[in-house]
Amino acid sequence: MARLVTLQHNQLPFSPLASSLSDFSGTRLHTQLQLKKKSWQPKGSFYVSASSTKKVLIMGGTRFIGVFLSRLLVKEGHQVTLFTRGKAPISQQLPGESDSDYADFSSKILHLKGDRQDFEFVKSSLSAEGFDVVYDINGREAVEVEPIVDALPNLEQYIYCSSAGVYLKSDLLPHTETDAVDPKSRHKGKLETESLLQSKGVNWTSIRPVYIYGPLNYNPVEEWFFHRLKAGRPIPIPSSGIQITQLGHVKDLARVFVQVLGNEKASKEIFNISGDKYVTFDGLARACAKAGGFPEPELVHYNPKDFDFGKKKSFPFRDQHFFASIEKAKSVLGWEPEFGLVEGLADSYNLDFGRGTFRKAADFETDDIILGKKSLVSV
Repeated sequence: MARLVTLQHNQLPFSPLASSLSDFSGTRLHTQLQLKKKSWQPKGSFYVSASSTKKVLIMGGTRFIGVFLSRLLVKEGHQVTLFTRGKAPISQQLPGESDSDYADFSSKILHLKGDRQDFEFVKSSLSAEGFDVVYDINGREAVEVEPIVDALPNLEQYIYCSSAGVYLKSDLLPHTETDAVDPKSRHKGKLETESLLQSKGVNWTSIRPVYIYGPLNYNPVEEWFFHRLKAGRPIPIPSSGIQITQLGHVKDLARVFVQVLGNEKASKEIFNISGDKYVTFDGLARACAKAGGFPEPELVHYNPKDFDFGKKKSFPFRDQHFFASIEKAKSVLGWEPEFGLVEGLADSYNLDFGRGTFRKAADFETDDIILGKKSLVSV
């Protein structure tokens, strides 16, 4: 039988800095910007408390979304177990997180070590432990989900992290939950998972984020801009730069994941989740500069068809309009994003990149190709 382990304290490879900037719980930002105080802790009417303590399993949970979600669930009083391969520390003190908050979290979080691709182990270990609720943060294919559902016949709710990337490209925006989906999407596995959950007759909820940003982001979203701003480089932006997109803060996403737990209104429903405002590519570059206290950036527009970058990506977003309506989550769940874009980017910068931490080192190879060709044309 699989054994659940209570984790001992592990420190990050860097020391959390004493700082007057925003902290892990989102207290006031003391920067050049005068920003309204926000907190990632649920507050007021947004505070969601399930009627009883649940035995919760998170598939994944050691990075980004899971880091914030697991802390919220523990604060709610639930027994939380992370299912991971054990390659990363399960419990890490985060920048700005108080010693007492971290000690409380790390003393309560549990770990089930295994590979979700080992379906027989998944079935045996999960059926032996039994869980009331599953949060699937890292599931990509339906075949990975079926053993989990089969192992837990008394499962109360399966909460799935899908993606707004499943929608079929359309001239009519924003995307809503009833829009046509693309069976050839690179996220087709998430579509198939939603269909599987429906066919299994389980109580499920699917969350479809657009682009996610925030501290500890392992995707080069805001980090891509911060690297260029810090280096004082021009920022290459494809086409006109007026393509409209949308970003949602990870802490707002974590809140809605908790808000659907045990919520009858969320039963067998799909919700788009992101920020309130849409933004152009040019506007995002300027917002990142403002959030990090950098000067107004120089923006260089280019035609992607003029270049062959091979397998390298020259820009972190799809070169198109891409945004979704979050009105369903607002009206049905009463959820509201707490972070405005500039404030959320400042939170990310102050808790992560601004402290000298990032996931990927700066790589300006494609920038140099673009800027080199631009300079030749201008001569």
